[in-house]
Amino acid sequence: MAFRINSYQQLSLTDSYSGLTCREQQALERSWAKTFSEDIFPSIDEEPFAVLYSSNASRPNTPVNVCIGALIIKEVFGISDDEIVENLMLDPRYQYALHTTSYEEQPLSDKSLSRFRKRCYDYESVYGVDLLHNCIVGLSDKIAKMMDINPRIKRMDSMMIAANIRKLSRTELLYTCVAKMVIYLHKNNQKDLPKKFDHYCDPNDYNRTFYYNNDSETDNQLKTVLEDADELLSVCGSDYDDVTEYQLLIRCLSEQTIVDEAVRRLRTKEDGGFHSGMLQNPSDPDATFRTKAGKEHQGYVANLEETVGKNGSVITDYQYEKNNYSDSQFLKDSLDRSEVQEDETTLITDGAYSGKENHDLATGKNIRLINTDLSGKPIDDILADFVFNETGTKVLRCPAGYEPKSCGYTGGKSQQFHVSFERDQCANCPNKDRCKAKIHKRVSNVTVSIKSHERAKQQRFMESEEFRNLFKIRNGVETLPSLLRRQYHADRMPVRGLIRGRFFFGCKIGALNFKKLFTYRKGLGHYAQNPVLE
Repeated sequence: MAFRINSYQQLSLTDSYSGLTCREQQALERSWAKTFSEDIFPSIDEEPFAVLYSSNASRPNTPVNVCIGALIIKEVFGISDDEIVENLMLDPRYQYALHTTSYEEQPLSDKSLSRFRKRCYDYESVYGVDLLHNCIVGLSDKIAKMMDINPRIKRMDSMMIAANIRKLSRTELLYTCVAKMVIYLHKNNQKDLPKKFDHYCDPNDYNRTFYYNNDSETDNQLKTVLEDADELLSVCGSDYDDVTEYQLLIRCLSEQTIVDEAVRRLRTKEDGGFHSGMLQNPSDPDATFRTKAGKEHQGYVANLEETVGKNGSVITDYQYEKNNYSDSQFLKDSLDRSEVQEDETTLITDGAYSGKENHDLATGKNIRLINTDLSGKPIDDILADFVFNETGTKVLRCPAGYEPKSCGYTGGKSQQFHVSFERDQCANCPNKDRCKAKIHKRVSNVTVSIKSHERAKQQRFMESEEFRNLFKIRNGVETLPSLLRRQYHADRMPVRGLIRGRFFFGCKIGALNFKKLFTYRKGLGHYAQNPVLE
């Protein structure tokens, strides 16, 4: 299938739009389809997707902008692939939005979207490039310009995404991995397994094993599953190293069990080796485990970067990873993707994104990082009044204005300065308790670090009027997780796996941004004004 650019066409005399009555045309002009047709569809960049298709002369591809536009509309209305294909054939609004009113036969079939997604999945798995992410981010930047949103104020937050899997006990997990391998061997007639394995192929065996037995039989169930797993490994040998079911069985056994004196048993806390990346369910090998705010989560985590202006807000970047990915790492990734800003940009985050390293990285990109909360214990803000040289390698003056006699530096993680002053300077200073000065016979010593100095400056800034206004802006990003869960069903995506989930999540971001643009175009938005946004 060869790639061909779909130059979105103007309305022709034979266009189906011309067959609508004047009243119908007016209704169409007032609908969401007009905004999508004029603002979204022409802004979809097809060129990067050329790599998904053959360079040889052959049958042309289904238009990429039609596929991506349909995927966004699909998420806007929460409908299925079949419904979007059917609506495109029967509903003039869908045809008008996707510029297909002049087509004699609509370009989408029942397999068009699934095949397009499959091409994107395969490309990302091989090359590590998420084409849809680049498309949605580029589209978001254009939407921000349409809404006249200045990119100098941004806010960031993360949200947990539940995997589409069931929580399994350790015994259930081992049983499921063994059962999947047995079923694979039976379906492919690969091995003559002993008859005792036949029950794993029975669809009702799982319920009989775990729901119709007494708790007293749990130990016997576990022992039987472990013995079956060992025998299955012996039968398979190394013939199935490339089979997914076999790889999952090996992974599960290595993570959940150990062999002690030639007997396999469950791994205990004393044995060590537990980690958040352990297999949660073989149906979704990419899902990981994390505890956040006292709640347990299985699945993924998304990071959202939203640009804010007086006319509203737009999600201008996002990232989707396994849920053991930290907020601090999300920020580092975002800064790595960013270019040095011509004008200073303010990025407002919560305390999970704080840290001197993150602030230094942001400063290097001309980005002012504001944390609305700080992790860890508060410190005395007098440390903000210590004066350092430009390179941050020496203390020049203390808060009282005294120059030190000497200044020693301890590198590594602590990055502490051990500063000596004249004894009487600290002994008679009203700040000696706050600085935690140690008074000796001839000198006084004070220990201070760049990290504590920067933290004290942040604490002091958090008392200012400017910070209170920035804090109000930051609060708005908290609505995004709720919107994505309630309206776009982010916790109930019909796919499993990191790459597939990332693709569907990107479509939801595109849909959410379109709704923001449509609200703005209709003049229906009610945006709280803030002096920072003026």
